[in-house]
Amino acid sequence: MRTREALIRSAAEVFHREGFAAASLTVISSRAGVSNGALHFHFASKAVLADAVEDAAACVLQTIMDRRNRVAPSILQHLVDATHELACGLQNDAVLRAGFELSGEPGRVPRTDLRLRWQSWVTDMVDWAGRSGELRESVTREGVASAVVAATVGFEVLGTRDAAWLSRRTVSQFWLVLLPALASVSFTGELKAGGSSPR
Repeated sequence: MRTREALIRSAAEVFHREGFAAASLTVISSRAGVSNGALHFHFASKAVLADAVEDAAACVLQTIMDRRNRVAPSILQHLVDATHELACGLQNDAVLRAGFELSGEPGRVPRTDLRLRWQSWVTDMVDWAGRSGELRESVTREGVASAVVAATVGFEVLGTRDAAWLSRRTVSQFWLVLLPALASVSFTGELKAGGSSPR
């Protein structure tokens, strides 16, 4: 189990640095401190290894989406908190970062499209917030979900080259602009653009 996890983490780092197509299994196994034979024992091909990276990243993403901060007083705050946690994870977790990158890899069909999974979750949260009266009547749920998904996936893509796009400041600035336009008056004062817990 430890060897498999080391290979997945090593692959994530190499996929991030070199891209899926250019990544070498020899380099991946060497970085993991195992032989090529050990790599092939666990993963029949580079494609299978990439699928395993995506699966592991999907588990991390699911944890982020499922974790309802006890401090969060509302669904919208939970959404804000999750975007901060996602940005932090993309900065610090090689597997999560590589999983998202593999989802957008040209010429490769993703096993688990993390961007699509994130979009689906954000849409569900926005629908829930709308049904709970947390959104202004003047905004559409589709518009809110589109704005949040476009911005957060944009941060993810831009963050591969410049970590500032994944900083707490960047994500907070986004919410400072968006929250007053989408949150109902009764919820606006409770919402913290910087997240409800320190990162």
